[in-house]
Amino acid sequence: MGIDLPVIWAVIIGFGLMMYVVMDGFDLGIGLLFPFVRDPTDRDTMVNTVAPVWDGNETWLVLGGAGLMAAFPLAYAVLLSALYLPLVLMLAGLIWRGVAFEFRFKADAAHKPLWNTAFAGGSFVATFFQGVALGAYINGFVVTGPSYAGGAFDWLTPFSLFTGLGLVVAYALLGSTWLIMKTAGSLHRRMIRLSRMITMALLLVIAAVSLWTPLAHPAIAVRWFTAPDIFFFLPVPILVLATTWTMLQVLRGETNVTPFLLALVLLFLGYSGLAISLWPHIIPPDITLRAAAAPPQSMGFALVGALFIIPVILGYTAWAYYVFRGKVKPGDGYHH
Repeated sequence: MGIDLPVIWAVIIGFGLMMYVVMDGFDLGIGLLFPFVRDPTDRDTMVNTVAPVWDGNETWLVLGGAGLMAAFPLAYAVLLSALYLPLVLMLAGLIWRGVAFEFRFKADAAHKPLWNTAFAGGSFVATFFQGVALGAYINGFVVTGPSYAGGAFDWLTPFSLFTGLGLVVAYALLGSTWLIMKTAGSLHRRMIRLSRMITMALLLVIAAVSLWTPLAHPAIAVRWFTAPDIFFFLPVPILVLATTWTMLQVLRGETNVTPFLLALVLLFLGYSGLAISLWPHIIPPDITLRAAAAPPQSMGFALVGALFIIPVILGYTAWAYYVFRGKVKPGDGYHH
């Protein structure tokens, strides 16, 4: 039995995107929380918790996109054609936020509010349009032959706008629980209070998406509620409720690392529910992994490179987080 290259590449791309969502999720979440924190020192502390590591977090987005182009060129062509506008807006948000990240440290008192607004606004735009692209992906695409056959604004639906707002809530929870882990004092306590509200909001978002998806997509409803798939899917909502309940209990007292780990569990459960709903389609509703796959020679050649580069990325990422572990105190600086 040979190596199943399409499945291996699907796992690599899925892993890359999950790593991106986790790592860029919490630093986008910090930007989303800026409007809730007015104190300039607290804002500086929030940014300083990710200042040494944030540049590397987007590596995973590049890995996912490059892997998609190498392994599933049909999917790459269709998805980028269908989602051109939301992806361009997402990248514009990431660029604007990245510029604001650097400039707010160098700005004088008169201009710092501008860059604070840009940092928060760029974080919101990037997160929202990632969520919109996800909602459009779940809705599926009109494909004729090897080409996207829909319109330029087919991605703009009530469902995709809702998933955009839903991802804003999810990233805000990642951001607030990251800050619980990385800060102390009044900012730490404020993040615990905020995390309680965001956790409840995220539970409502997950419930709404879980109801809306099968109602809008009969094929997904059939998959969820018929054997054997129901046995894979049934643990997901039970685990979501259990994780949310545990999170709310933990946030009642003094805590540090646990809420962030629970937020990651919630995110992973949502991701696994999505995978169960769509597998083995890479372009919903009809095109499967194997139909979109590149020739085996191309996939095998690219796999050799991926198996070299992924351990390197994991290694330097782990080292960076290890070096900058521990709490960040006010005045711990980001200096050039």
